[in-house]
This record gives sequence, C-alpha cells and structure tokens, in this order.
Amino acid sequence: MIGFWTLFYKEVLRFWKVAFQTVAAPVLTAMLYLMIFGHVLEDHVRVHGVGYTSFLIPGLVMMQVLQNAFANSSSSLIQAKVTGSIVFVLLPPLPYSVFFIAYVLAALVRGLMVGVGVLLATVWFVELQVVAPWWILAFAVFGGAWFGVLGVIAGIWVEKFDQLAAFQNFLIMPLTMLSGVFYSIYTLPTFWQQLSHYNPVFYMIDGFRYGFFGVSDVAPERSLAVVAVCLAVTSLLTLALLKRGWKLRN
Repeated sequence: MIGFWTLFYKEVLRFWKVAFQTVAAPVLTAMLYLMIFGHVLEDHVRVHGVGYTSFLIPGLVMMQVLQNAFANSSSSLIQAKVTGSIVFVLLPPLPYSVFFIAYVLAALVRGLMVGVGVLLATVWFVELQVVAPWWILAFAVFGGAWFGVLGVIAGIWVEKFDQLAAFQNFLIMPLTMLSGVFYSIYTLPTFWQQLSHYNPVFYMIDGFRYGFFGVSDVAPERSLAVVAVCLAVTSLLTLALLKRGWKLRN
C-alpha cells in the first residue's frame, strides 16, 4: 500500500503542479465551446425539450472528463519513457496491478477535477436540474476510468510524442467529438444514427446527460453496461501488457 500511495501521489502531484495548464486550460476550452455554440444555437435548437445550452453543458463536462483522464496517464508514461525516468517506477518491487491502479486512479482524479471545474464554470449560464445524481457519478467514474486505461495503453505503445498526438487526433478526438456532445444522434440521417451506436463514447455522453434531464437516446442501464464491458476488456488487456513488460522493460 505504501508503494501504491506513493505512486498515486506522484501522479496527482505531477498534474497539480501545473494545474493552470492541466485543469484551468480545459475549463477555459469548454467555456469557449459553450459561449460560441450556445450563443449561436440557443434560440434555434431544442433537444429533448430542453434549451440547447442546457443540453450542451453535460456533454462538455463529460467530454473534458474523458479527454483529460486520457491525457494524464498517456502523457505521464510517454514522458517517463522518453526521459528514462520510467526505470525508477519499474525498479521497486511493485506488482503490475498496483502500477495499473495508481495510474488509472490518478487519471480519474484529474478528469473529475476538470469536469467539476467545467460544471461550476458553466452553471452560471443556465439553471441545470439534476434528476438522477447517481447516474451522473457512475458514468463520470466509469468513463473517466476507461479513458485512463486507454491512456495507459497509449503510453505503453507509443515511443514518441508525435505518435501520441496521432493516437489522440485520429482516435480519441473523433470518438469524443462524434459522440453526441453537440447534438442528439436522432437529428442525424439513419445511417449515421446506426453508426453512432458503435461508438462507445456515445453511451457515456448519453448516460451522463440522462442524470441531468431524465431523458436519453438509449436506456441508461444499457449505456452503463456498454461502458462497463469496455472498461473490463481494456483493463484486462492493459494488465496483460504490464505483466509482460511490453515496451516498458525492453
């Protein structure tokens, strides 16, 4: 447990030392999205019976939770590999499961901190209702943890910063931007509606939004099941990679 708490504390301290960049900057980005899209579309679009700005805020919160959870674990591992400091994490007799939990938990903490920051900064624009707070918490935790795991996989796999940028730009960004953050999928043509159901991030955004409004495109139980399965599968894969030491010990 000492090893776990030490590694976890190191990871939290790593992003907290530069909180202006790792926490405040994503909050500002979400605010810009809200001011631009909300200002333009508020008087023209209503989704599920709520104003567009109200509809947009939960999506922005969840998007920032996911993206920052991924960024934390992936950037930490690639920096450690590039600088060679990864050896100081691998040398202590820490089980690979402890390594995994510490990195994912720290990523989740950063994601939730940014999400809370976005929520506090945006609630001044509209009055948000909270219908099912436990659904909000469940999707935030499961979704943030899953993207923290994806960040660990990316950090293990990539060897250079440009490879990590490609991972973010060609996988993480499309998954989040095309998940219904800015729209309901039922405003799309039939083909794109069906395709959206193969995007697991859609279920996170939709389920998280259900906690605020009590309405969703998919039943929240189904959405949470999809997220839980994705988290379990990728966690097992990551643990297998860590056990082998793939691209970490070689």
